[in-house]
Amino acid sequence: MSQTVEQPAGPDLAVGTAISAISDGGMLLGHVAGEPVLLARRGAEVFAIGANCTHYGGPLAEGILVGETVRCPWHHACFGLRDGEDLRPPALSPVASWQVIRDGDRVRVGERRPAAASRSRPEAAPESIVIIGAGPAGLVAAQTARREGFSGSIRLIGAEETPPVDRPNLSKDYLAGKAPEDWISLRPPEFYKAERLDLLTGVAATAIDARRRVVSLDDGCSIPFGALLLATGAAPRRLDIPGGSLPHVHYLRTLADSRAIVAGAASARRAVVIGAGFIGLEAAASLRQRGLEVHVVSPDARPLERVLGAEAGDFVRGLHESHGVVFHLGEQAASIDERAVTLSGGRSLPADLVVVGVGVSPATSLAETAGLRVDRGVVVDAYLETSEKGIFAAGDVARYPDFRTGELIRVEHWVVAQRQGQAAARNMLGRREPFRAVPFFWSQHYDVALNYVGHAERWDTIDRDGSFAAGSCRLTYKSAGRTQAVVTLSRDRESLEAEAAMEAGA
Repeated sequence: MSQTVEQPAGPDLAVGTAISAISDGGMLLGHVAGEPVLLARRGAEVFAIGANCTHYGGPLAEGILVGETVRCPWHHACFGLRDGEDLRPPALSPVASWQVIRDGDRVRVGERRPAAASRSRPEAAPESIVIIGAGPAGLVAAQTARREGFSGSIRLIGAEETPPVDRPNLSKDYLAGKAPEDWISLRPPEFYKAERLDLLTGVAATAIDARRRVVSLDDGCSIPFGALLLATGAAPRRLDIPGGSLPHVHYLRTLADSRAIVAGAASARRAVVIGAGFIGLEAAASLRQRGLEVHVVSPDARPLERVLGAEAGDFVRGLHESHGVVFHLGEQAASIDERAVTLSGGRSLPADLVVVGVGVSPATSLAETAGLRVDRGVVVDAYLETSEKGIFAAGDVARYPDFRTGELIRVEHWVVAQRQGQAAARNMLGRREPFRAVPFFWSQHYDVALNYVGHAERWDTIDRDGSFAAGSCRLTYKSAGRTQAVVTLSRDRESLEAEAAMEAGA
């Protein structure tokens, strides 16, 4: 049986194309030796880089140009046009870059450029860096410090037994059985050796001595630091009800948690998900895709209303109901036994498997005992530095000033954690760059993805363009006429444009 070989899209850029085929500020998808290549034009200059995002392979030609960068339409990664450098997560690796040769009114792609070299060691660098928390913020901070030229010791301390993982996948494709575990680790073991990163897993920090600049570990060791990053994240809130700690009751935060749910789902027929937030609903979708009967319990009148409003909440509920999920809203779990969950209204729901997603709390105990300022998170300044000089915080644990409003906010988004880790690393090295990224996250439910940019704890109006029923919609959340956040369905480019506008202060 013969196989059809998919031909690369667009022109052969080694042969070349008329420069007029690329508008100023536009892009052209083509190929070189069978490899997809993106041409982008800024004025008289044309750049050539790899056409697919190194995060999940998103098509960069469908993204947007901002200055001399291109942004991925799927999850808002950002790459430099001159050298393909991955400038902002969630991409953690660059795309390839090629020379562009101009010949009259034509351009063609020449030789591939070598990978960019690390920067020279910054003058204000500390002697050593210790990072507590081997999650997205911690990993990106360690990687960024090396790229910025830091050659000293970097220790990355993780209480979990596994190395840093692709946490969004734990409630999405991996839990649904559509992504193998090989995809879950953010970096292979050889990466840590090559970058000289001392990764300690299964070890928890127990105390920080800010005066002596020492971190104590639960294995009895003490580690000195020149600069310290707290990336301790958050911990799931636990149910305080009878049966809340039974073996078939699971929380979802770590790879071990997701593995346990997958194992439980293998022999279960009926699942009850307690909580109708993003984690709970993504888990519900994943369990339905595994063929389980799924019931969702929440005290709210509709799912996600406090975050997305009534219309989007009703859409998400209808989407899940169309896939067979049964909601029990305005109810709470009163007790759990080996076979059922009893609700506050008295009804009993059969359950072989229970997944709890009722929110998280920032892991601030280390910061509190160290005497750092804590107020619903570890409070940091615009440079992500805590009340103690030389100690920084990033990710779910950090409460930072929103550059758009000046208000202190804490954001529990994976991409935000990565971008804060990047910014914190640079500032630990003396760069003094304020953190100004606009929050972004995506939530996947079956084959439907919602993109959210901005941060709206409150709003007075929601402007809608399009409709959920038609499968294409944009909601703009405003307070006193100012855009706070934008949610899109099937409008990836508009999501990118909203992010860029917010960054620019529009």
